[in-house]
Amino acid sequence: MDFLLNSIAAIATIAAFFFFLSPPYVLFKLLRHIARSISKENVAGKVVLIVGASSGIGEHVAYEYARRGACLVLAARREKSLREVADTALSLGAPEAVAIPADVSDIDDCKRLISQTIDRFGQLNHLVNCAGVTSMCMLEDITDITRFTQVMDINFWGYVYMTYLSLPYLRRSQGKIVAIASSASWMPAPRMSFYNASKAAVISFYESLRIELGSDVGITIVTPGLTELEMTKGKMLNKDGEIVVDQEMRDAEMSIVPIVRVAPSAMAIVDGACRGDSYLAEPPWVQSTIWWVAFLPEVVQWLNRWFLVVESPSDAPSKKLLGVPGMKHLAQPASVWSPVIKE
Repeated sequence: MDFLLNSIAAIATIAAFFFFLSPPYVLFKLLRHIARSISKENVAGKVVLIVGASSGIGEHVAYEYARRGACLVLAARREKSLREVADTALSLGAPEAVAIPADVSDIDDCKRLISQTIDRFGQLNHLVNCAGVTSMCMLEDITDITRFTQVMDINFWGYVYMTYLSLPYLRRSQGKIVAIASSASWMPAPRMSFYNASKAAVISFYESLRIELGSDVGITIVTPGLTELEMTKGKMLNKDGEIVVDQEMRDAEMSIVPIVRVAPSAMAIVDGACRGDSYLAEPPWVQSTIWWVAFLPEVVQWLNRWFLVVESPSDAPSKKLLGVPGMKHLAQPASVWSPVIKE
């Protein structure tokens, strides 16, 4: 059997690859996308729970749902920022916007969040999992490895807890889950091993769950590239497991890879969820990077090591490349140059 599979697997894979690029299949996908766009879900009056809503993608997804008339439950750890987002959402058209401070790495907080949502509205239609923390340091530089369990606790287990507790209500409403993962889940980069692993776990979890649930609950897995977030403003966990803002490290790690505006990305994410997309890369070009890793893994690894692995971020070729006149203005929105991090 092994001999047979070894003989035909590669040939069958190549044949399937060309089939999925064939004009009939591409036309089918295009027509299907158009049909879903025409009949996409109207979320006016529906209940949307957004975890990680105090900043970044979660914040702007809240604004996009608000413009479409959805009732919002907004959760995050920072109460002041969360209430500001709720007030803005109300001004944009949300009939209700409830701010509930919560830490999704704590299952008791997750239970309280779901309980208060159902007590208030009696239903749940969309769950948007967007909470996250980024670590950016070499493994061997870490001073206390146990302080980095929070990356998986928030980025992965927080999603799992909220999904598990929400499923009875999402089944009842034939609702949707929007899981914000990352293109970093397949693109290896030094200093981001914990973050990348957590996002890969998120994708694997929801792909498996999609098979379990069938058509009862829709799941949209979103893989953003670099987006105008607190992370791309330099907010990260350092080698001591402490939250810091380090723009020099940010510049070295992200270099001239374009950082896209968060508001258009949020609009695309909500459109994708309402269409019922299974996957959404935002911006779309980042999806092509999965082929770089699949077909040229050694080249990707060599380039990342040569550009990024140096003793000091200021010496990294990636950092120097960003210093070429005009490059920073081309790659990064001005909003990430002098970051204002919410409290």
